[in-house]
Formats: sequence, C-alpha cells, structure tokens
Amino acid sequence: MRDGSCFIVGAGAFTSRGMHVKKGDLLIAADGGYEALAKRGTKPHLLLGDMDSISHIPKNVPRLVFPAEKDDTDTSLALKLAYARGYRRFILYGISGSRPDHFYAAMQLMASYSKRGARMSAYLPEGSIHLLHQGTLIIDTLPEGTHISVFCPDGTATGVSIDGLKYPLRGATLTNLSPLGVSNQAMGKKALISVKTGTLMIFIMDGEI
Repeated sequence: MRDGSCFIVGAGAFTSRGMHVKKGDLLIAADGGYEALAKRGTKPHLLLGDMDSISHIPKNVPRLVFPAEKDDTDTSLALKLAYARGYRRFILYGISGSRPDHFYAAMQLMASYSKRGARMSAYLPEGSIHLLHQGTLIIDTLPEGTHISVFCPDGTATGVSIDGLKYPLRGATLTNLSPLGVSNQAMGKKALISVKTGTLMIFIMDGEI
C-alpha cells in the first residue's frame, strides 16, 4: 500500500480547494477533467478515459484511452487503476454538475471503495464529501452555522454518534431509506462523528476539513 494520495479530476464542476499534490501522490485527469487542470496550469501524471469530453488530447501527458462503449465511468476506471497500484487515499474532483446520474454513480463508487478500506473524499464548488466506514471522523473548527449532513448510503449504519454539532446523536441507527442526519450545523468548535458498523457519507457545505 502506498503512502501517497490519488487525486482524480472529472469533467464536472471544478474547485481547486483541498488540492495539494505532493511528492508520492498521483494526479489523474479523467477525460474532460484535463481541461480544468490545464486552466490552472497543472499537468496531471496521467490522462485516462474515452476522450469524448476533451477538446484536444495533449501530446506531453501519458494517457490511457478506452472505448466509448464500456461498463465503467472514467472515474471508475481511474479508481480501479490507482487502487491496483496500491493507493488507498482518494480525493475526487469534478464529479458534480449537469449530469446528476454521473454524480450518483460517483457516490456509489465512494461508498464501495470506502468499504474496501480506502479513505474517500470529494470536493465540490459547494463544499466537500467524506466517507466514513466503521470509525471516527474529527472535524476541526468550522464557522458556526456551517451545514453538515450525515447519511447512510448503503444498508444500515449502527452506533452512530455525533458530538460538537447543533443536533447531537448517541448510538443511533441510520439507514439508506431515511434522511435523519440531514442539515445539522457546526457550533464553531471541534466535532466528532463516529459509526460502529456500516458506512456514513458526510456532506460539509461551504466548508472543508
């Protein structure tokens, strides 16, 4: 398993916050995600996809080209490649925008890889998303009133506790059929979210950790 993180940039709405690529990290442009990186003068380590949403294919970037008719999204292909190379920390960009079906697909991928032991996060123009599988997430101080929502994306999550937010929970059970954890709020102090069994998907709107 590698120590570095893998950053994957898709063709959707892009923000650069949280993007701090260091030595040992891997930066993958998933098809049209290359355009967003090019605009900020950033060269990816790899360009991957079916190349259907990119205006021109750069000659100076290593690339893997796949057929347009395939069973995986470009983000899924990038995750598969990086996971096989030993990366277990993933930060996704450009997964939201005009295609809500692609956004939902990315949510499924994040939940799936979280259950496989990967640390999964995504950054959107509106905020950030973090997956938590059987553990604790510490959220450093955020401005009071920042909206934080906690969902169970798959089946049932038990032993869910929330401390340091406006609406605390103690040993609760969340399911993928109920939005009980929607629209909590930061209180201007450190918060802890934990789950004993199952997976949580945590949305931090207009904020990042």
